[in-house]
Amino acid sequence: MIAHFDLDAFYASVAQRDDPALRGKPVAVAGSSRRAVVLTASYEARPFGVRSAMPLFKARALCPELVVVQPDFERYRELSAAVFAIYESGARAVEGLSLDEAFVALADDDFGQALAAAQAVRRRVRDEVGLTVSAGVAAQKMVAKIASDAAKPDGCAGVEPGTEAAYLAPLPAGRLWGIGPKTQARLTARGVATIGQIAALSDEEAFALFGRGGRAVRELARGHDARAVSADRETRSVSSETTFEYDVAAETELRAALCELAADVARRLQAHGLRGSTVGVKIKLTGFTILGRQTALAVPTDDPAAIEAAALHCLRRAGLEGAAVRLLGVRVASLTEEPARELSLFAPPFDRLRMTGQVIDGQPEPVAGPRHPEPVEGPCHPEPVEGHPEPVEGPE
Repeated sequence: MIAHFDLDAFYASVAQRDDPALRGKPVAVAGSSRRAVVLTASYEARPFGVRSAMPLFKARALCPELVVVQPDFERYRELSAAVFAIYESGARAVEGLSLDEAFVALADDDFGQALAAAQAVRRRVRDEVGLTVSAGVAAQKMVAKIASDAAKPDGCAGVEPGTEAAYLAPLPAGRLWGIGPKTQARLTARGVATIGQIAALSDEEAFALFGRGGRAVRELARGHDARAVSADRETRSVSSETTFEYDVAAETELRAALCELAADVARRLQAHGLRGSTVGVKIKLTGFTILGRQTALAVPTDDPAAIEAAALHCLRRAGLEGAAVRLLGVRVASLTEEPARELSLFAPPFDRLRMTGQVIDGQPEPVAGPRHPEPVEGPCHPEPVEGHPEPVEGPE
């Protein structure tokens, strides 16, 4: 049996936990810039229409009594670690998806006992950490996730083995993994509104709607999900980015920001005993065009000067020519825990590193800002996985 645990309105709940004056009030966690967006809204704010990823000015208009607090990622990591320690107590495996979300392979395969175990975990999180967590229990990961979403906030739902298809059938098609807004619109145009209707598709219909992955989507709709909980999550990158208060075109300002970002990435690499041999930059222009440049180093590094030099090399290669920049980010990938190799002490950091540039326009990884950086991914700490970052100016 598998449980999916998801802390309720995590960032906002931490603020309310640490400041009793905020309890019962509509709270939003957001940055302070004019472009700030809501990272998380408390459940008291949600009836007003305040949601994650909403511009802060709009959230204030919807809820004039909204209390806005600054994010504190160090605090989030601290409490997340305490919660994950509870998850790991007696579990077969824990697969962290982000600071506030995880799949847990429970020790008991009996449905009733597994449900009781999930409830016991929820009580421990409330009593020992002071936060509420919703849970879903099922024999498949996807069904457990859907069940925990349905149980929010502060609830627990279970789907007994053998009843998955019946449980999923009446739910909207968009609740199925892999069905985004565009696919959902296409399904609606074809008269497919529920997961049960997807489960009933023929091979030909599934192919017409989803292409080569049609059968796999249909199997998920039928409650067939063979994916196991995996505690072995490979660290893939460490990244940091910042959204400027006002668009920046001056090269000196961009270089200064890049220096701060490189230093932030280097600090977190060092803290986790990691080094990387790929350095990249992400650049979002005024018109929201996204550019990326990356370069490969001869040896992995966690040295801030070397990362900065490589990032500046990438920035120069972007050929901005005075274009205004809205967002700037630095990313180090191709990570290793191997000891650093000895290099010449007499050459400047950049000269010591052989680099070959690569262009990656269009789809660089979204990451977090220097003041509130994206946590490092990896098995040693329950941090976000690739594609689920924690941006300062974006949703939780």
